[in-house]
Amino acid sequence: MSGRSPAIPRVALLIETTRSYTRDILAGVRRYVDEFGPWSTYIELRAPDSAPPPWLMNWDGDGILTRTFTPEMNRAVAATGLPAVELRSTSLPHDRPFVGVDNGLIGQSVAEHFLNRGYRQFAVYGLTSEAFFIERIDNFVSRLRRGGFPCVTLPANDSDHPADWERHQARLIAALRGLPKPVGIFAANDPLGVHLLDACLRAGLAVPEEIAVVGCEDDETLCTLATPPLTSVRLDGRRVGYEAARLLDGLMRGGQRPATPLLLPPRGIVTRQSSDDLVITDPLVAHCCRLIREKFPSGLGVADLCAAVNASRSTLERRMKAAIGRTPKEEIQRLRFREVERLLRESDLTLEAIAEKTGFVSASHFQNAFRERHGITPGRFRRGG
Repeated sequence: MSGRSPAIPRVALLIETTRSYTRDILAGVRRYVDEFGPWSTYIELRAPDSAPPPWLMNWDGDGILTRTFTPEMNRAVAATGLPAVELRSTSLPHDRPFVGVDNGLIGQSVAEHFLNRGYRQFAVYGLTSEAFFIERIDNFVSRLRRGGFPCVTLPANDSDHPADWERHQARLIAALRGLPKPVGIFAANDPLGVHLLDACLRAGLAVPEEIAVVGCEDDETLCTLATPPLTSVRLDGRRVGYEAARLLDGLMRGGQRPATPLLLPPRGIVTRQSSDDLVITDPLVAHCCRLIREKFPSGLGVADLCAAVNASRSTLERRMKAAIGRTPKEEIQRLRFREVERLLRESDLTLEAIAEKTGFVSASHFQNAFRERHGITPGRFRRGG
């Protein structure tokens, strides 16, 4: 006797818990179960390459949701003979129905993101170890090719050995320095995007003025820790989890497996500092924008900027307005308040500390300026408005 109620399905969630996307998948499964359950779910903390759990071999469950990374796990899931849904695009042979993101749309959306900002030089940074990497990159390149735009492939690195890492970053820096600027680069996932930004930092290449970078999967921890923060495609993990649970529920009830994979579009692109500007073709304006990014926390003013680039205020205002649609003062304020908003959302710094870090002369000046710009106090903004 198993001691279970036949009315409550037992479902194994063989899904890694180490990434934002997969945690969103689990949240989507949870929402489906809240609506149509209950389910008895078996889940454990997992890494991508975790071995099959020992209990799976003799488990008397009803269904499986799996992201399969290894042949060992693939065989273990198949050996159960249970209804199962695959949640990871993989070249491993299996006959499970698949629910996941539309990688073709991802590549196209990143191309449009760059094209709409005026980029006409492009590069890609990916790996060939996964089918979804290849699909994302191929569709990015195809969209650019239809517009007649070239795209360079940057050298990739599969090794995690520290010595190999340093050699690879040196090769990557050399490749980045040789690219025509400004250039938009699509990294096939967020870790690759972070590697790119590290190479730009080491090489002294300005991001996004010279090199703009977009990653994929929007792992918030990685994206916000990068220097500068990484723009990334946000995958709809919650919907993937919900639809996979719906499909598995039907299979456990004797329903037919679908003839084709269910591919869901991304939720859009979360724009951060690594790609948040238009292409600037005026070299004076590009230089000014770089100085503003580097020096606004020190209280940089328009007079300081004019002196640094040896240009009159009227010349600078006219050329910046033509190139980016903002005066020098407006650009300084835009970056200052963007950093203020980030610190209010992501840190526990006092208002006095935030004022000092972002170049305001005093906390009271900061609070008055914030209230004038946003219509609410910084404290209320921090609490969610």
